[in-house]
Amino acid sequence: MAGRAQPSGPAACGGAPGLLPLLLLLLSAAAIIPRGDGQNLVTEDVTVVEGDVATISCRVKNSDDSVIQLLNPNRQTIYFRDFRPLKDSRFQLVNFSNSELRVSLTNVSISDEGRYFCQLYTDPPQEIYTTITVLVPPRNLVIDIQKEIAVEGEEIELNCTAMASRPATTIRWFKGNKELTGKSEVEQWSDMYTVTSQLLLKVGREDDGVPVICLVDHPAVKDLQTQRYLEVMYKPQVRVSQNYPVQGLTREGEPLELTCAAFGKPQPTDMRWLRVDDEMPQHVVVSGSNLLISNLNKTDNGTYRCEASNAVGKSHADYMLFVYDTTATTEPAVHGFTQLPNSAEELDYGDLSDSRAGEEGAIRSVDHAVVGGVVAVVVFAMLCLLIILGRYFARHKGTYFTHEAKGADDAADADTAIINAEGGQNNSEEKKEYFI
Repeated sequence: MAGRAQPSGPAACGGAPGLLPLLLLLLSAAAIIPRGDGQNLVTEDVTVVEGDVATISCRVKNSDDSVIQLLNPNRQTIYFRDFRPLKDSRFQLVNFSNSELRVSLTNVSISDEGRYFCQLYTDPPQEIYTTITVLVPPRNLVIDIQKEIAVEGEEIELNCTAMASRPATTIRWFKGNKELTGKSEVEQWSDMYTVTSQLLLKVGREDDGVPVICLVDHPAVKDLQTQRYLEVMYKPQVRVSQNYPVQGLTREGEPLELTCAAFGKPQPTDMRWLRVDDEMPQHVVVSGSNLLISNLNKTDNGTYRCEASNAVGKSHADYMLFVYDTTATTEPAVHGFTQLPNSAEELDYGDLSDSRAGEEGAIRSVDHAVVGGVVAVVVFAMLCLLIILGRYFARHKGTYFTHEAKGADDAADADTAIINAEGGQNNSEEKKEYFI
């Protein structure tokens, strides 16, 4: 902000000659006393980037044709009205009138920073100052990376340095479009600042070829940034595809052709087919990345694996084969591709495969249909049996007496009833049975 107006210079006075030095001393002291808000001289502070042009303006409100002059921080006169006593050609007159003195300073440097004074020769004289602040953008922006080539899963260190700026810069990190957080340190050398920001980054295969950007926030410059592209090595990604049959069931007597594709960094150099938990059938033909079975049979059932490896590690993808009868017509619910990770770490990256379940799903779906049909037949048969029994008992209901009960009604006690039931009373009245 602009400083307050200050009176300067001697004023007319009278008195004895011996009092003149004392009066001049008092007036000189009064020259540094700030004026109040009623000043007529105004100016503004200037902020400029090193090497650019700064413009200083001394303006007068309610001008009375008083003389205006501009002084540098050493209080040397730059311009008195429209005359330049200072032998510095970088100062040039832009405008001069009774109400304004405007001067430009080209090719500004740090040494030009400070207070510049505007003076107005009024009664009493006025003085006000403006401050020139010089901004210095970073002279160099560099990213240093700990390892030029990283392996997936490793943590690497990156450092971005912004040198010789004023004021100190703020450094921001980005990986692609995602902003990351680094740790900054500031070093001061004289009036300049050097800022170094450290970033720790754990890389994966998805980071290969992604730019890491160091961006500077500074009032002297916009969009200043530098970047480095990550180079990450990773294990192969394996995929098994079925060439024939293109779709449908794998039946006895028909051919089967599989192709294995592997991608990694570096590119896989070793690729092989094997049968999991069993030996490869002799009639299977393996040619490079292709596997061919010209005549399928039940003994070919099993899991066939394609393995690929490079300098980083080894990965695989599996194909689960189930051979159907020649008369089978039901389409399998799921084909026989699957890929299993070699370790829990590979689950994070999801190898590129058709990752499908085995043919057991199709078998289970057929079994469920058969079981459902059998259960329906059994339930229907039980319902029919219950209806027949119900009709039978409805036609034969009534009172029945057995042979064991003969003579029990005339007996005096239990023992006599048992004897009579065995035929002890022949003269008793015979019991009869009636049917409805």
